[in-house]
Amino acid sequence: MALVTVTSPLSISKIPPNIPGEWKRLDIGTACVVFAVHCLSLFAPFQFNWSAFWVAFVLYVITGLLGITLSFHRNLTHRSFKLPKWLEYSFAYCGVQALQGPPIDWVSVHKSHHQFGDSERDPHSPIEGFWYSHMGWLLYRTSISKTCREHNNVGDLKKQPFYRFMQRTHHLHPIPLGVLLYALGGFPFLVWGMGVRIVWLWHITWMVNSVCHIWGKQPWKTRDLSRNNWLVVVLSFGEGWHNNHHAFEYSARHGLEWWQLDLTWIVVRLLQAAGLATEVKLPNEMQKQRMALQPLKNC
Repeated sequence: MALVTVTSPLSISKIPPNIPGEWKRLDIGTACVVFAVHCLSLFAPFQFNWSAFWVAFVLYVITGLLGITLSFHRNLTHRSFKLPKWLEYSFAYCGVQALQGPPIDWVSVHKSHHQFGDSERDPHSPIEGFWYSHMGWLLYRTSISKTCREHNNVGDLKKQPFYRFMQRTHHLHPIPLGVLLYALGGFPFLVWGMGVRIVWLWHITWMVNSVCHIWGKQPWKTRDLSRNNWLVVVLSFGEGWHNNHHAFEYSARHGLEWWQLDLTWIVVRLLQAAGLATEVKLPNEMQKQRMALQPLKNC
C-alpha cells in the first residue's frame, strides 16, 4: 500500500479493512472507559470554578509532562536519558494516572510504531485513516497486542517487579486519586480533575499519532509521514516536533533548534543540572547531516 494514500481526503474517514469485527473483553472495557470519561467531562460547563480548573491544570502537567512525555515516551521507550530508579518509578506512576494504560503496554505500542511506522503493521497507522490513527485503534486492543507480538519488545520493563505490578493493577490506581479529589472539592474537582484533564490529555497524545502524520512540515527525510506541527507542540509539551523525533528517536530533545519550544526538554535539562538525569542523548552534527542527505523512500 502506498504511503501517500494518507493525504487523500477519502482516507480521513476510512475504517481499516483488516481489523476483526468482533470485540474481545479488553476492547469492550477500553471502549467503556473512554466513553465514561468523556461523559464525565461533559459536566464541565456546569461544574466550573477556578479551583477545579487549576487542579486539572496542575494534574495535566504532572501526568502529561512528567508522566507521559518525559517518562513513558522519552525515558522508558527511547531511553534518551537515565534517572535514579526511585525517580524513574515516580514519574512512571504519574503516567499511570493519565489513564493511557500501563507502562509496558504504552512502550510496546510506541516501539512498534517506530519499527513499522506508517505501514500496515503500525499499531495506529495513518494509512488506515485519520479516525483510526487518532483513537479508533484503541478499540482494537486485542489485535494490537498481537501486532506488537505480546510485548516482546519491552523485555527490560518486564524484568522489573514495579512495571509488572503496574501491568496488573494500573486500572485501580486512578480510583484513590478520584476519591481524594472528590473529598477535597466535591463533584467539580472530580469532573475537572478526572474528566476534563484526562480527556484533554488523551486527545493531545492522540494528535501526535494522527495530526503529526498528516499536517505539518518535514525538514528531515525520515522515510515516513511524520511532521512537525506547531499546534501540537504547544499543547503537548514539545512532542509536536514529530518529524524531528522520527529522525532522531533516541534524542532527549525534540525541539532541535533554539527557537523550537520543547518544555519536556527544559525539564530534562533541569534534571541534568541537578545531577538526576544522566547519559542524556542528543544528535551530533554528523548525524544531522547524514539524515538530511538520506534519500526519500519510493512511494
